[in-house]
Amino acid sequence: MDGAIRELHDILARLWRDYAGHNPQVARIHALLADAGEVVVHDHLALRTWGDPRCGIDVLARPFVRAGYRPAGAYRFAEKRLVARHFAHDDPGLPLVFISELVLAECSPALRAAVAGLIAQVPEDMFDAPDLCARGRPWQLTRAAAEALRRESEYAGWLAAFGWRANHFTVSVDALARLGDLARLNDFLKGHGLRLNDAGGEIKGSPAQGLEQSSTLADLVDVAFSDGVAAVPGCYYEFARRWPGPDGRPFRGFIEGSADKIFESTDQRGSRS
Repeated sequence: MDGAIRELHDILARLWRDYAGHNPQVARIHALLADAGEVVVHDHLALRTWGDPRCGIDVLARPFVRAGYRPAGAYRFAEKRLVARHFAHDDPGLPLVFISELVLAECSPALRAAVAGLIAQVPEDMFDAPDLCARGRPWQLTRAAAEALRRESEYAGWLAAFGWRANHFTVSVDALARLGDLARLNDFLKGHGLRLNDAGGEIKGSPAQGLEQSSTLADLVDVAFSDGVAAVPGCYYEFARRWPGPDGRPFRGFIEGSADKIFESTDQRGSRS
């Protein structure tokens, strides 16, 4: 287990560095929170993948499961043709891991063919790599191909452009000393010019449900395609406030209706340069 734990911490560190490099908001938000006397603790991170047995949820979850994570919840997002599971560790210092996948069987033949072409470019031995979830984008595609995928599925367009990396990390609002109220934190962020995802309301969920969430809108970032560079929505930052359930313990799962709207933080229509 010691080796698996070392591997886990290495992967988490790589995912964080890569994510922060693709999300220009991170350094600014950390600086703002530090100036306000806060220390950032992460509630969870999220990964995206294709619904293919070579690279599905179970495959991306392997390094986490080897290090002691266990499946702790399953979710379905019918309109977006997604399924997801989250994994939890007994160590409260480790973030939850939320992994979703696109259900290819429910997508159009054109999308399935396009995704098959991307996956065919992945070296076979990469599917066995313990760090597949942090390998980034191993395929090439044109700007037009990425846009065609995006028109059918924002999720597919993002995954095609960015590959296997953290889509977002989530700040634990519970751990904030002065901004531990999510509405107050949202006002603080907006007051410093950050735009929030208001799909379904700025705050998704409620204390009664055990979870409140909000998120920034992904900024446009330059991505290199095989025929040039284009600006597409990158990563976003999420914020979660957890509330105790009937047993008095903080709720540790996710709310499908809230997560459904959080996915829209990378939608093209909401993002900005």
